[in-house]
Amino acid sequence: MNIEHIKHPFTEYFPGDFSKNPMQRNTPKVLFSTIDPIGFDHPKLIHFNSNLAAEIGLGQYDQNDINFLVGNHLPENIQPYATAYAGHQFGNWAGQLGDGRAIFAGEISSHSGKATEIQWKGAGATPYSRHADGRAVLRSSLREYLMSEAMFHLGVPTTRALSLSLTGEDVIRDVMYNGNPQAEKGAIVVRTAESFLRFGHFELLSAQNEYKTLEKLTEYVIERYFPEITSVGVQKYKDFFENISKRTADLMVEWYRVGFVHGVMNTDNMSIVGLTIDYGPYSMMEEYDLNFTPNTTDIPEKRYAFGKQGQTSQWNLWQLANALHPLIKDEKFLEDSLNAFGTYFWEAHDNMLCKKFGFDQLLEEDEEFFTNWQGLMQELQMDYTLFFNVLETFNEEKDLKSQFQKVSYGILDDKSLTKIENFLSIYKIRLDKNKISRNSSILLMRENNPKFILRNYLLYQCIEELNNGQSEVFYELLHALQKPYEEIIPKFSGKRPIKYDNIPGCSMLSCSS
Repeated sequence: MNIEHIKHPFTEYFPGDFSKNPMQRNTPKVLFSTIDPIGFDHPKLIHFNSNLAAEIGLGQYDQNDINFLVGNHLPENIQPYATAYAGHQFGNWAGQLGDGRAIFAGEISSHSGKATEIQWKGAGATPYSRHADGRAVLRSSLREYLMSEAMFHLGVPTTRALSLSLTGEDVIRDVMYNGNPQAEKGAIVVRTAESFLRFGHFELLSAQNEYKTLEKLTEYVIERYFPEITSVGVQKYKDFFENISKRTADLMVEWYRVGFVHGVMNTDNMSIVGLTIDYGPYSMMEEYDLNFTPNTTDIPEKRYAFGKQGQTSQWNLWQLANALHPLIKDEKFLEDSLNAFGTYFWEAHDNMLCKKFGFDQLLEEDEEFFTNWQGLMQELQMDYTLFFNVLETFNEEKDLKSQFQKVSYGILDDKSLTKIENFLSIYKIRLDKNKISRNSSILLMRENNPKFILRNYLLYQCIEELNNGQSEVFYELLHALQKPYEEIIPKFSGKRPIKYDNIPGCSMLSCSS
């Protein structure tokens, strides 16, 4: 790989701590701390993302690159560091946080000039590890590696994964936080992004009254990641906030389109450039439920449930608005902007649903249609992805029950089938109001409804196999996720088997996941 061109513009631009002390501590008035990865004696590469490597300008892998991929024996041009940020976690102010198990290698530019940040996840403790060891396990590393790539191919803004490696050591984790820690295989993911900056970076500086550095960070981010902003003075910061709000709303709509539930939408897990970051206790929606949360830590409040993700992102933007207030100093503007978020989000959300149903435009009556559809989905425990697949191919001449039973987690009795028939009648009437042909309508559905999603039970299977030294499912999933709008591997396109219900680490996940 071509790593000699890795640079460190962030550490050259902002105040930092260069002591390389990995001990947990507060680091006031700095945005980063230099730190060395701990290194591993017996690493083993599981997979290298050669397509991504070529895209970002790293070139192809050779056997000596394993050292870089796990943070061993780094060349002199690389100065690793971890950043400090703050945040609200489950609605409560958590104070200083930071990259607890993520360490930046730096930034590289591709031939097109586009810059990409590169970091290790699981390479050891940093000052922000909060008494943890900074390591990662195969279970969580594989989940991030595969899911971030799945989201990319689904067309959802996301961080991406460059490599997945075993560290050759065991790591102790209590997967369900229930007092049963066990040894698991250690692993490292190298992940990439346009930027890993979060709402929490701005919250930290504002909370510390470091307004000059806050302004410097804001200017830095606007210049690098928001070229569309050409205004000056305070208006520049207002445009910045409105751009972030729009990107965040657009991201939430994409999550709803594919059925992604993040599980832990703390402000420190919100990207300042509108990416999906920090894949922990996430899940793809299976049986439709607006109150579904995959995170055991989020029960019983269900703050981060599927149906609350738009609302939660708006709340998080309120916290960002508070952090940027020292620069903007206009409460009415911020309040109006945040209120406008709801209007923009719901219009974008409903237009997205139109495409999933094959409607060419949003009509006033569609709000009632969508509400009734949601009620039907939840009552009959319909699989979110499979429902739209059946709707696209529905054949009136075939048995209704046989077509919809394969997408329902419940039993479809005569009463349930009547409700489906009534819905289909209303749907047909609504389709007749399209100004496009049925073929064009179906094409719209195919472009917006995936055939393959990375279900938790599939990830569970994959983790179990890899832990036993087998990789068949891993490579099958890797192949299928690259073309999610096609049915590449039919066996992955069905409902979750009953045997995977209520299994820790499969249907139930914790922040350790």
